[in-house]
Amino acid sequence: MKKKLISLAVAGALAVPMAASAQGTNVTLFGSVQAEYATVNRDGQSSQALIGDDTGRSRWGMHVTENLGGGLKVKARVEYGFSTGSGALGIARERWVALANDTWGEVKFGRVQSPFKDFAGGMTIDPFAYTTLQASGSGGTMTASANGLGSGANGFVNSAARYDSPKVEGFSFSGLLMPGDSNRLDPANPIAASSGFAGSQSNSGGEDGEWDFQVAGKYEKQIQGHNLGVFGGYSRDNVSTRQRTQGFNNNEHVWRGGAMWSYQNFKLSGQYENINNAVGAATCTNAGQLGNPATGLGQPSDSRGQCNSAMNQNGSGNIWFAGGQYDLGNTSLIAQGGMTNAHAAGGQVSREVSSFTVGAIHNLSKRSSLFGGYQRAMVDTTNPVFKDSNTYSVGMRHNF
Repeated sequence: MKKKLISLAVAGALAVPMAASAQGTNVTLFGSVQAEYATVNRDGQSSQALIGDDTGRSRWGMHVTENLGGGLKVKARVEYGFSTGSGALGIARERWVALANDTWGEVKFGRVQSPFKDFAGGMTIDPFAYTTLQASGSGGTMTASANGLGSGANGFVNSAARYDSPKVEGFSFSGLLMPGDSNRLDPANPIAASSGFAGSQSNSGGEDGEWDFQVAGKYEKQIQGHNLGVFGGYSRDNVSTRQRTQGFNNNEHVWRGGAMWSYQNFKLSGQYENINNAVGAATCTNAGQLGNPATGLGQPSDSRGQCNSAMNQNGSGNIWFAGGQYDLGNTSLIAQGGMTNAHAAGGQVSREVSSFTVGAIHNLSKRSSLFGGYQRAMVDTTNPVFKDSNTYSVGMRHNF
């Protein structure tokens, strides 16, 4: 009798969330697990190889949607990263709540991704995104710190509101506003990295540096089997009072433009970014140089890392990327390249980094894939810290 009562009690407890789901609330658990064997050979040093996930693809999370009726929905998302190569849990990823409607779009509040990352260009046009072969960090696309406004794999923006419009006649746009005005967002108050903690090295927001923002738009159209798309955006990162004490002088401005084209099995894409007065999104950070995700320590503590896509502090420059892809059955053959021009600034010498990447992605199923390839980065600078490098990678990914 006691066992039956316990069973009934458990069944009753489980019936509550099931009833909530039936009334319009859906909870989805999701994630991705990736491991790659990547070898980085920088000139003048021994080969640096590991099995892991330096780019932070591995993650798990929960997405919640509640239907309020009349087309209005409430959404929530909590997501965490982890490392497959060590015991490190990695960084906190997206954390937000949102109101959404099919008519007027969606607005999110919390820790969100930059539109430069997942909406217009950035990681969206790079098939090797979230691998050691990705363009972000190799010299092909802009990157960012953990709280920057860039397009890197680990770029997330704290204390932000983001709006995404519905698509109307092929047009859509997205905007991000970071009104944070708090010392806890100020890079003058970092939490130092250690052997067991990734640290806090935010490069955006902070006291008197609020109202950073980004806007991005795109247009997509299909013409006789040809899929065409163009996109553009603008990013502004304001210098805070305390950032000025660290040598930052002016607000950062980033302009981006690009295009995409695909026909049958062929795809081409490219983008150009112009950066002025680099503050956060385009300066040298741990995330920007594929620093050790277990410690948060980058160059020179982690000899695999190098800030190929970074501008000099307070400096200007430009970054361009171009890539092509051909799908052969379940296998995609990829060739892409890019270049970063960082102008001299504040006693820091100029730097030009060009890179090219070739490789393939083979889809074992809709959720599982194998990937691999080779990347060469060539540096032209008098700064002895930067070296030419060769990267070889092979890995596997499963999404759930």
